[in-house]
Amino acid sequence: MDSIRIHTEEMSEAAAALHAGDRVLLSGTVYTARDAAHKRIFALLDKGEPLPFELCGASVYYAGPTPTPPGLPIGSCGPTTSSRMDVFAPRLLDLGLKCMIGKGNRSQAVVDAIRRNKAVYLCAIGGAGALAAQCVRSLEVIAFEDLGCESVKRLEFEDFPLLTAIDCYGGSLFGG
Repeated sequence: MDSIRIHTEEMSEAAAALHAGDRVLLSGTVYTARDAAHKRIFALLDKGEPLPFELCGASVYYAGPTPTPPGLPIGSCGPTTSSRMDVFAPRLLDLGLKCMIGKGNRSQAVVDAIRRNKAVYLCAIGGAGALAAQCVRSLEVIAFEDLGCESVKRLEFEDFPLLTAIDCYGGSLFGG
């Protein structure tokens, strides 16, 4: 099966064409955010303060890249377990998030929010962070620098290999 090439700017339209099991090569802007960053993003939302990036149409990668070696744009950047963000995901999806990238199954509340918002959940290969880093062209810390590897970063992907795990119709590689 061939991979589907998608640019993050097209994710709102592309999500409707993806089905669980489809291979994707993703290019474009992706933001990293894990547990600690999600907590701070929620605090900003609750206070009505601006977020570090526009949620509408955004793609978020649940990753905490390792320190960047000299001469490279990023260190190893494998996915973290997505279910840790399940408490945050439905609200972010309702606010316009279109794509989440991580590893592992998601809760029914997240699946329902993916369907409701015509979004998508893509899985990256766990344990292959050094290989994944080869598809990252640039990295910029844009928020919460004090969180170190868990700061919010803007990454530029080029043909980052992913698998459609939960599609906007509720189809899932995890069953159910």
